[in-house]
Amino acid sequence: MRRQWVEGLVMAAGLFGAGTRGGAAETWIDLTHPFNADTIFWPTETGFQFDPGNNGPTPKGYYYAANRFTTAEHGGTHLDAPRHFSATGQTTDEIPVDRFVGDAVVVDVTAKCAANPVYEITPDDLVAWEGEHQRQFVDVIVLLKTGWASRWPDRKAYLGTELKGAEGVANLKFPGLGPEAANWLAQQRRVKAIGIDTASIDHGPSTHFLSHQVLCGANIPVIENVAALDAVPATGAFVVALPMKIAGGSGGPVRIIARVTD
Repeated sequence: MRRQWVEGLVMAAGLFGAGTRGGAAETWIDLTHPFNADTIFWPTETGFQFDPGNNGPTPKGYYYAANRFTTAEHGGTHLDAPRHFSATGQTTDEIPVDRFVGDAVVVDVTAKCAANPVYEITPDDLVAWEGEHQRQFVDVIVLLKTGWASRWPDRKAYLGTELKGAEGVANLKFPGLGPEAANWLAQQRRVKAIGIDTASIDHGPSTHFLSHQVLCGANIPVIENVAALDAVPATGAFVVALPMKIAGGSGGPVRIIARVTD
């Protein structure tokens, strides 16, 4: 029993570093932006607030730290639970945990987004990916790579505006998943979840958030503001993306990581 316990500790200790699996080298990559004063939130939100406690040595000689934080559900690397845009959609705590764990595929549209900063990913983009890689979007976590993560945490470069409130929302400029592509994924394929490296699954100029409506209506979880997709291959990665379990929530902060095997 003690030997099994020690082996478990060794495996856990090596989880996020380089290691081996079946003789192949593997690396765990953090796809999460840190939560701090620079964290980007929607223009109508106040952002992340971290309040340090009275941290330091105690009269009894040991060190003690306990802080507080305040945050909106939707900001930084976070989950959009289906309830976000569906009155009958699953809340954060109701989503089956296996939707957040599994094989991942990366759809790279950075060239098209560089040419058009409000580009909407189309069904043709997705069909072309399947043809190139000979794999359908079935039982996978789909990660959409627009290249926008490289702009973080420059708010103006990332959102297209530094304005706040309704005026800021009206001036948003970044790529997203087009409604037709969202509907194709929801109706023609079977995905576990969808992630994107922008502030919203809908592109910046959206006013009705149709891709949100489609995906949330189909109980497909969405993860926004994903980081470091440059380090994840088109196929072969394994992703874990666990959100804070907020009862009745419409979303929440996510720690998303990917295992890449060489």
